[in-house]
Amino acid sequence: MIYIVGHGRSQLLTLPEAVDDYLGLDNSVRFIDTFVHGLDLAAAGCGRAAQGDGPPGIGAPTDLLKLYMYAYLNRVSA
Repeated sequence: MIYIVGHGRSQLLTLPEAVDDYLGLDNSVRFIDTFVHGLDLAAAGCGRAAQGDGPPGIGAPTDLLKLYMYAYLNRVSA
């Protein structure tokens, strides 16, 4: 399935700084990113997307898992 993909974190913004420059080396975002990329989501059954005629998904399953984990760790609720 096709996902709507944003820009990479290493892409430069209109400012001369990259997005990675805003995060410290001890930021939890870096841990979450490394942790999720180490998981085998296909074996857990999370790699499949629903087939249909609707619009594309809002994000890759790995990106959504990262967002969920970040919100949980920082006590952010919807």
